[in-house]
This record gives sequence, C-alpha cells and structure tokens, in this order.
Amino acid sequence: MNSKNLFGLLIITILFFGCIDPTPIEKQVLDDSKSTAVGVNETVKGNNEFALEMYSELNKESENLFFSPWSISSALAMTFEGAKGQTKEEMKNVLHLQENDLERRSGFAKIYNLLNKNNSEYELSTANALWAQKNYPFLEDYVNTTKKYYSAEFTNMDFIGKTEESRKTINSWVEKQTNDKIKNLIPEGILNPLTRLVLTNAIYFKGDWEIQFDKTKTKKQDFKVNENTTVQVDMMSLKKGSEEFNYAETNELQVLQMNYKGNELSMIVLLPKNSISEVESMLSAEKLEEWKKSMHERDVYVYFPKFVFETKYLIADNLKEMGMPTAFSDTQTDFTGMYDANKTMENIFISHVIHQAFVQVDEEGTEAAAATAVVMKAMSAGPMDIPEFKADHPFIFLIQENSTGSILFIGKVVDPTAG
Repeated sequence: MNSKNLFGLLIITILFFGCIDPTPIEKQVLDDSKSTAVGVNETVKGNNEFALEMYSELNKESENLFFSPWSISSALAMTFEGAKGQTKEEMKNVLHLQENDLERRSGFAKIYNLLNKNNSEYELSTANALWAQKNYPFLEDYVNTTKKYYSAEFTNMDFIGKTEESRKTINSWVEKQTNDKIKNLIPEGILNPLTRLVLTNAIYFKGDWEIQFDKTKTKKQDFKVNENTTVQVDMMSLKKGSEEFNYAETNELQVLQMNYKGNELSMIVLLPKNSISEVESMLSAEKLEEWKKSMHERDVYVYFPKFVFETKYLIADNLKEMGMPTAFSDTQTDFTGMYDANKTMENIFISHVIHQAFVQVDEEGTEAAAATAVVMKAMSAGPMDIPEFKADHPFIFLIQENSTGSILFIGKVVDPTAG
C-alpha cells in the first residue's frame, strides 16, 4: 500500500478475463421507482459500515489516507450481481449489501440519480462502465441488470489482440470522468490476453465552501504531526465575528460540519483532543451517527490547513482479510452469474484491486477524485463560550451527501505537507 492519489473523484474498475458484445449507452436517469426510504437507508448504512471498516483496514501506518468507499462499493456491487454461492455470500457480508435483489439494486439506482442530478452550486457526478472482451458469452440477464440499475455503459474490447490499446482506452475514460485527476489507473502489465471484463466506476466532486476562507487571512502556522515532529502549513482561518457551523464536542474530540454551496454536501471533520488513535478506536457507523446527531449550530472560530493529497492502494489483500477470499481464488470462485459456463472452459476470478484518489482543499472549497480497478483473470475451467476548532494536529475528514448521510470520501490528515 502506498499513498499517492486522494480526494475529488472516484473510479472503480473491475477487470475480468472474459466478456460480452456490448452496446454503448449514454448516462441516463435510472428507474428507482421501486426504491423505498428504508431500502435507501439500508444501502447508505451498508456503504458507511464498509467505509469505516475499509478505513480501519487501510490504516496500518501513520500517514495520510484517502479513498472513496462509494466508488469501491459501486464497482464491487456490480461484480456481486454476477457472483454465486460462497463467493456471493462473502461479498455480501464484506460490502454489507442487502439480500433482497430489488431493494439493493433500487437503492444503488436512487443514490446514482441523486449524485448525478443537475445542480448549479457544485459539480458532482458518478459513472459506471463495463469493458468486455468481444464475443465472450456473458449472460444477457447480467448485462441488463448492470445497465438498468447501475447505468453501466458497455463497450467491446479486444484484450486478446490489442491489450495495450485496450488499457489506454480505459485509462482515457477514467481521466475524462475524473477531470484528468486520475491518470494511468491501470498500469502496464495488469491487463493481458486473459482479461475478459473490466468494470469501472468514477465519481468526481468540486464544490465551494458555503462560508469561504479569506485568502489574506491564511498564515504559516505549526502543525503537530506527532510528539516529535512539527511542520509549517498554510493555515486558513475564520475568526472575525466568528461564523455559525454545526458543531459538537465530547471528552475525546471536536466535530465540525462545513457545508459546500447548496448545502447538499458537506465535510465532517473529527478533530481529536488527545490522540487520533483514541478516536479511531471508537470509530464506527453507529458512533459517527451519534456524534452527528449531537451537533447543533453555534459560532465557531475555525482554523483549517490547506492540503493536496494523492493516494494509491492495492487492496486485494485487504478485501481478503475483511472476509471475501473466495472471490480471489482461481479454483473456488464462482462468478457464473455473469457468463455462460457451458460455452467456455474458463473460470474467472479477481486478481488485483487498485484504488487511486486525489483531494485538494483550499480557501475556496474542495476538489476530489478517486479510482479503483478490480482486475479479473480467466483460468481454464458544548460550552457557552465560542469554541476554537484548530486543526493543527492529525484529524479525520469525510465528505458526505447530506440528505442521506452517505459517505462519498473519507481520509486522514497526518501531515498536510506530505502531498
């Protein structure tokens, strides 16, 4: 695992070795008429639980961290639609997916539509695509499901005869969907003539703060990385007259919500009073909801660092550790829900999962991007006084969709200067 790309856009790519004859489609409004408030809440709850469990799994070292759980969940949910048996059960448990097909699919469709709705206040979009080896016997039911509920665009590829050209085509799509923030998602050597299918999800976000920082007030200040290390950062501030934010405080931490213009998305910052490890040990979907529900509007003096991060992770081993090893087994996996096993002697399994992300935070707002590639190969067969929220030591941050509370991005800032 190495840190390289971080915050505004997200792409999930799943590469299989074997495919279908697809027809390109344009992004569309999905049929979410069967979705219910309870079903959507369950989808969001599952995504958030996965987000925080993946955070814990990736948080092995004291360094900056950033990824998009929504992107990973979306790409792997499309993969899950073709899983059977033990492979399906393990993926359902790790991703916290609903058992009921209609509720699960309608929940993802509803959130897809929500993230892609037109809004003049900010930029937010997500897109799915499947890149298929031409003439491979993928099942029509699987293709129709990913198209109907995930708006998965299908494109024929020739991984066997034009491997490198195929890789460049997919990477180009990723770059376009992420406003050029995620480049070379799939490195050379990942695809080969055994590649059968690549599933990609992309998410991009750019928004201005509802209450913007004054650039003239940004000053060099100390940021305490740990007990032994302090670095100089560009610290933004909002203090003159103070401003009202949703805010909460406990014995362990301060919680701040900073809205983006339109008030439909926000950044939630968890600032420890003592050590970040103490807060991380408490962090769960239930605890996060408890902290968020305790927030109320009040004047807060805010100090927050500018930062730009890039991260890149290989997360196949992490997903195995989280409880879905069978999907990566070349002998035990079962993805026959996506192809006709009677027409091929091949068995496909996940070989690599690559996640790449980008984030930039400044006085005006935030831009974020991320990408994930899942490669599958074929085998033959508070107080009364005004509080001060000074983020001058490691903290956790999340970007959420406010109406559902769905976590779109999550990260940790240990050293704002180590971009």
